[in-house]
Amino acid sequence: MIQIPPDRLSDELLTALLEDFIAREGTDYGFEELTLQAKRQRLRRQVDRGDVVITFDPVTESCNLLSRQQFRQLADSP
Repeated sequence: MIQIPPDRLSDELLTALLEDFIAREGTDYGFEELTLQAKRQRLRRQVDRGDVVITFDPVTESCNLLSRQQFRQLADSP
């Protein structure tokens, strides 16, 4: 699993990754319904802070977003 710095991606590709993740996760935000734009902005801030990392899996040739903790756990596992 390879970590990809967000600044290495074009804005269009980063936006597409964020929107794909949001669509797959179907995240529940409680009583407050958020627009796609609001969800994307919230997720982008997490990526910019480093709380969420962009990963590439060469075996499956796919990108995903993981929490910093999830990424560390995968990196530390044998």
